[in-house]
Amino acid sequence: MGRLFGTDGVRGVANVDLTAELALGLSVAAAHVLAEAGTFEGHRATAVVGRDPRASGEFLEAAVVAGLASAGVDVLRVGVLPTPAVAYLTGALGADLGVMLSASHNAMPDNGVKFFARGGHKLADELEDRIEAAYDEHRTGAPWKRPTGAGVGRVRTYDQGFDQYVAHLIGVLPNRLDGLKVVLDEAHGAAARVSPEAFTRAGAEVVTIGTEPNGLNINDGCGSTHLGLLKAAVVEHGADLGIAHDGDADRCLAVDAAGEEVDGDQILAVLALAMREAGTLRGDAVVATVMSNLGFKIAMEREGITLVQTAVGDRYVLESMKEHGYALGGEQSGHVIVLDHATTGDGTLTGLMLAARLASTGRSLADLAGVMRRLPQVLVNVPDVDKSRVTTSAELATAVSEAEQQLGSTGRVLLRSSGTEPLVRVMVEAADIEQARAVAGRLADVVKSALG
Repeated sequence: MGRLFGTDGVRGVANVDLTAELALGLSVAAAHVLAEAGTFEGHRATAVVGRDPRASGEFLEAAVVAGLASAGVDVLRVGVLPTPAVAYLTGALGADLGVMLSASHNAMPDNGVKFFARGGHKLADELEDRIEAAYDEHRTGAPWKRPTGAGVGRVRTYDQGFDQYVAHLIGVLPNRLDGLKVVLDEAHGAAARVSPEAFTRAGAEVVTIGTEPNGLNINDGCGSTHLGLLKAAVVEHGADLGIAHDGDADRCLAVDAAGEEVDGDQILAVLALAMREAGTLRGDAVVATVMSNLGFKIAMEREGITLVQTAVGDRYVLESMKEHGYALGGEQSGHVIVLDHATTGDGTLTGLMLAARLASTGRSLADLAGVMRRLPQVLVNVPDVDKSRVTTSAELATAVSEAEQQLGSTGRVLLRSSGTEPLVRVMVEAADIEQARAVAGRLADVVKSALG
């Protein structure tokens, strides 16, 4: 069996890759592994379980809840809430474990299971490996030790989570949003209620799209992966900015008043300067991944802010932030972590803080985002190849070396296997968009031939 856990939990097509049996088994395994690690010692264990609106989340939630309760863990079902809300509530309620059912920005047929440790932090790789090993061992026949009678877990619905989370978001804002007009695209996802409520309570005039989830329309032509609707709505309504989330609302991308995209790198740049001004940017540093635009690196150097780069994945950004005590980090895709207020990427919080910067300065988003110039960047996804050989193929290494020589100091190449999908990502950056496209196309062809 290949490794189940990717960079963001266990993910796949619901009822094909991610079955009810797998969700139940992983939940039981997680409970046993955390118990063995001493997490539950001296008290009765509690878990917070939430999900996004996908139809498959209904049966997967039932499986996860059943697994945890059968292992003696009490369960608080918080319903449809964003991933960062589940992480926050896991910490705020003193729970020993959090579980989020979501495939984030993936299409509706997919789903995923993500575990949070006490405090709302993502599980360490070592614990994920132990959970997977325990699941595999018992999947092949070794029986679990099961509690009986009063030892089984109890399950109850926890309705207060929505208001607790929104109150938390409003409570950490540096200033109100009065006078701003904001369009929110919620991707028919987990933040369809949360984000409009938070922005409204903060004083903004709110226009919404993508706020009618029906279990089937999540991420469908809307949200952070499809900005066309948001761009048009911002211009149509004369809004100051637009904010787009993905299905589980751990991402945030933005659109300025003219309908131009503002990506995660630009949002990080705006927030980094705001936090430095407020004295909250510890170490005058920001953490980002190797996918960050070269223009972001140039801007941070010019502004005297240290850029710390990690492997792709918000978990690696978070690990670096925690290890070195940094306060801000994120990804170009819109995962932004403000560690003083969240333990994971929080799209609603990010959008609120970005809007707060507009409100406090009186400047437009285009003006603020102009602190950096994005160099042309082309990303090509190559499916149906052996992504495990990305780092070992001699043919691919030669092609990358030739591309890097061609681009020189004004560009770069990055190839990596996706941690959440069965494909290889080819990223090429260059001073000229046509050159970037040409190089990316050639490399994508080599990936197909070398790894296909």
